[in-house]
Amino acid sequence: MDIFLHILWNNVLPLSVIISLGILLHRIFNLDIKTLSKLNFYLFSPAIMFELLYGTAISLQLFGQVMLFFVLFMLAQYALLEVVIRLRKYDGGKKAAMRNSVLFYNSANYGIPINQLAFSANTYTLSVQILIMMMQSLVPNTYGIYNVNAHKADWREIRKVILSMPVIYVIPIAFLMRWLHVPLPEFLSISVGYLSNAFIGTALFTLGVQLGSMHGMLTKKLALDVGIASALRLLAGPLLAWGVVLLLDLDGMMSAALIVSSAVPTSLSSVLLAVEFDNEKDFASQTVLISTALSIVTVTMVIYLLRVS
Repeated sequence: MDIFLHILWNNVLPLSVIISLGILLHRIFNLDIKTLSKLNFYLFSPAIMFELLYGTAISLQLFGQVMLFFVLFMLAQYALLEVVIRLRKYDGGKKAAMRNSVLFYNSANYGIPINQLAFSANTYTLSVQILIMMMQSLVPNTYGIYNVNAHKADWREIRKVILSMPVIYVIPIAFLMRWLHVPLPEFLSISVGYLSNAFIGTALFTLGVQLGSMHGMLTKKLALDVGIASALRLLAGPLLAWGVVLLLDLDGMMSAALIVSSAVPTSLSSVLLAVEFDNEKDFASQTVLISTALSIVTVTMVIYLLRVS
């Protein structure tokens, strides 16, 4: 019960307040969601990624183990997801939206606080989570963009959009600067810090604005699809992660950190992609909202089971 209340009070309620403000202010002022989306993609997301990677010590062994887990875990998720997509006969934009809602999970503003809570601010498990966050930032900005545009644009156009995303350059630059011990000038460090701190609030506010722009009630079909996406993310996710860590025979602390990292709700990236490229915005927004609410129970249960096992 203590874990449940802690997650509710310190993780879910703060997120809900900012989302609610986005809904309210959009209803009052009719805000431009495209501008908010571009701020997230081109400014705040690259800043937080650079700050965390540049400022965190990560060993080569840890890097290799986490990357291997991530590749196998994503392949397992993708295989299960494709079975569901074929059974449900999704096509076009809905297929892309379903993939993004399951494959991309909230490893930053939800995953990092949960990691800190579950492992008492352990620096080793935090490093694991930061690497997962790095990949969960890189994949939406590459595969995610391709996925939402593949059914309506040619490869040249998609490639041009992907290459315009700052985060794909920020990641190698941050690693290289840390490896070569290149100091970041104080004025740049302060600027990056300000932009990094703005990421979580702006991303959540953008979700609220998108929810505020929705008209009418959810249809039965949309509610079912949202439920399927949430179940695949919150229930199948940690189960698949558990299977992968058993396969790789990883140590107990790393295994626990990776399973917790896989249990978090759908990423805000799925909404930002949906808004930026006009693809199933209502479905993406509702999946983030519902999976975040349900994660109060599911994430708590994952942490509890890891502690008693």
